[in-house]
Amino acid sequence: MTTVIQDVMEPKQGGDITYMDMVDEKVDLGESQIQKLFSGSTVLLTGGTGFLGKLIVEKLLRCCPDLKKLYLLARPKKNKDIPKRLQEQFDDALYDKLRKERPNFLQKISIIEGDVGALNLGMSPEDRQKVINEVELIFHGAATVRFDEPLKSAVEINVRGTREICQLARACGKLKSMVHISTAYSNCPLNVIDEKFYESPLPGDKLIDLVETMDEKVINNITPGLLGDYPNTYAYTKAAAENVVQKYAKGLPFALFRPSIVIGTSKEPVAGWIDNVYGPTGVVVGAAVGLLHVLNCNPNFVADLVPGDMVVNACIAAAWKTAKEYPGNHEDAPPSDLPPPIYNFVSSAQQPLTWSKFMKYTEVYGLEVPTMQAVYYYLFQLTPSRFIYMLNCFFLHWVPAYIIDGIAILIGKKPMLRKAYTKISKFSDVIGYFATREWTFYNNNTQELYKELCPADKDIFDFDMETLDWSNFCYNYIRGIRIYLLKDPVDTIPDGIRKYYKLKYTHYFFCFVLFCVVSRLIWSIFSMVLGV
Repeated sequence: MTTVIQDVMEPKQGGDITYMDMVDEKVDLGESQIQKLFSGSTVLLTGGTGFLGKLIVEKLLRCCPDLKKLYLLARPKKNKDIPKRLQEQFDDALYDKLRKERPNFLQKISIIEGDVGALNLGMSPEDRQKVINEVELIFHGAATVRFDEPLKSAVEINVRGTREICQLARACGKLKSMVHISTAYSNCPLNVIDEKFYESPLPGDKLIDLVETMDEKVINNITPGLLGDYPNTYAYTKAAAENVVQKYAKGLPFALFRPSIVIGTSKEPVAGWIDNVYGPTGVVVGAAVGLLHVLNCNPNFVADLVPGDMVVNACIAAAWKTAKEYPGNHEDAPPSDLPPPIYNFVSSAQQPLTWSKFMKYTEVYGLEVPTMQAVYYYLFQLTPSRFIYMLNCFFLHWVPAYIIDGIAILIGKKPMLRKAYTKISKFSDVIGYFATREWTFYNNNTQELYKELCPADKDIFDFDMETLDWSNFCYNYIRGIRIYLLKDPVDTIPDGIRKYYKLKYTHYFFCFVLFCVVSRLIWSIFSMVLGV
């Protein structure tokens, strides 16, 4: 077990300084209780190829060096088998620090071939028995995060998959802890969301029976009626999955973890790492490249964003807390009438950030390092008015799209902007739901969880939102987007700045020409009316 050492610099008076003060003093923070739990343990992770899953893999392998085995449930994708997908995953810059500190980490990873959306998780009988015999801790993070996923697929993955993993967990004789990763917006039709279970719009079991017995075309036709006040199939099925957890996790060492909108990392293993354009990141990217100019959003509402690395730290801490209170399955498990604890991991309760402040930070820091991928000048605004949003979309998105695509067709090029703005419009409508509403989240369990950590674990697995500096976070977040998403290395910043000014001058020239044309048109109409 490793002992954590933290640097501490105490202010000194001039006469007290010696050569020893030129070296950082060290304070022994003691033994990590979380590392102790994972020492010699075998872990099963679903969703290990997703954004949070990658961070969990990296964190466990780097910060729990005595971990015995990490099983990843994964399925092949088109033209890519599992080993190839994992090789590509571990070539990512996310794992640079892990490769340096634990060069033999791959020896601790084993692949379990399966599919969360399939019956019995798509596992072979041999692999299933291996998991039952060996696994002590489970993180269930696999889910389809597509908001427009057909209901049948969303239920099979998010709801039935959760039931299957709960049933597998019950069979694991050595199980110490399981964490199901849900979302803070699983009950988004409500305005106030506490760390407790809420009634599901339709019980999970009934929803599973429905999609297993009904024709998919019929399901698609009745989906809007089933969703009711839910904005999409993702939130709807996440609510149903929580209903499944409430029923099937009874008597299991189990925790339900609800993060809000997860974005890039704040500190580790590298500040600003991000690998997807979901949610606010998509907005920032769209605005940075000059394609997205307006978003239907109330700028004064809180944007409940949380850094990916802090989410993972809290999730791992929740597993530790569960194992600490109920150190085993069956006879050491919690009473069957006790519901699993719930942890809302949000920023609004301790470190609120409004949408206007978030976009201001990203604008200021983004214009310091403009991207070479930009196709037009940065021009972006937030508006709570649906009418103004639609009006701006027409003039700033669709009119330029049709003009430029028309020119492209005339010169023999492939038109692209109309197709791009169709996707952008769909994306904007999805995030617009969350950007024009505000929720009150309670996170007492999460705050108490942090307080319960020992000093070593507060240092290694930090998730204290009160200490987060949003300005500093956005500084790194913008640079992470540039490097990891837009693939713009730091040495292209001077070229990016030059391109930015070229696009700026082009924009103003275009506005001047447009002004002249409109003025001339108005003058012509005025002259005709007055007969001048």
